[in-house]
Amino acid sequence: MEEEFKKEKNKELESFLEYLNYQKKYSAYTLLSYQNDICEFLDFLEREGLSFRNLEYSDIRFFLMYLKDEKKDHNSSIDRKLSALRSFYKYLANEKIVSTNVFSLVSGPKKSKKLPRYFEYNELEEMFSIPDCRTPLGQRDLLLLEMLYATGCRVGELVSIKVSDIDLGRRNILILGKGNKERYVTYGDYCEEALTQYLRDGYLQLNVQKSDYLFLNRNGGVLTERGVRYLLDKIIEQTSIHKKISPHMIRHSFATHLLNEGCDLLTVQKLLGHESIKATQIYTHVTTDRLKEVYYHSFPRAKKDD
Repeated sequence: MEEEFKKEKNKELESFLEYLNYQKKYSAYTLLSYQNDICEFLDFLEREGLSFRNLEYSDIRFFLMYLKDEKKDHNSSIDRKLSALRSFYKYLANEKIVSTNVFSLVSGPKKSKKLPRYFEYNELEEMFSIPDCRTPLGQRDLLLLEMLYATGCRVGELVSIKVSDIDLGRRNILILGKGNKERYVTYGDYCEEALTQYLRDGYLQLNVQKSDYLFLNRNGGVLTERGVRYLLDKIIEQTSIHKKISPHMIRHSFATHLLNEGCDLLTVQKLLGHESIKATQIYTHVTTDRLKEVYYHSFPRAKKDD
């Protein structure tokens, strides 16, 4: 009976992950995150002798207590797991596997507002100076940095770019974003210079497999999201920067620097590919220094004349 239960729950989880992959077009990184979070919950149910088909609110409360008190998970981690389980049970309810989505009314713990971390411009300049552009991999790495910063695209979007997606004349790139939605991003002089050098030299040497994708690994295969994270870690190690970094920090830097230079929020929203302006508003706090600068420069009674 126990073996049948395991097979059943694994079957439903596999079906859900296939749905996210083929219908929702979620990235491999997101799918793995969903799988890990849901498996943790299913393992908890198994230990407690509970069925995933017949849950009550009190069962979920015990799971939340387990995450908070025993595992010492942060609120943001708990909230992420609840989001995954909410989606999973919505799918199960739609497929008539469970009678109702028991997670629909469960609210997560209050999250402390986490401000987006970003690089200062001088830190980015230091990173740009690291790749050795005399080598194919160095040319690729410089373009990777320049394009992440110039376009503000997500890492998953970056590694999915094909050479045919780039309009070299107009400096536009067709990006396939979240939910399979397309948008165009643009890039400037520095990125164009790195792109031109890479396409004329490094890309031709790396592309032994005749790939359509822009960013390739040393064997000619498509560079993965994990590969990008590894490369950035290696680049940071060669700088004087002491920060815990992620590729998303370059996207945060793109948005922050645009706002600091006076770009309006709606434009930043479109460039980032956010569906809602609320997602973009998290960056407004970082313009505080600029607001102070403008205030002291513009307000007549901000400073006394000497």
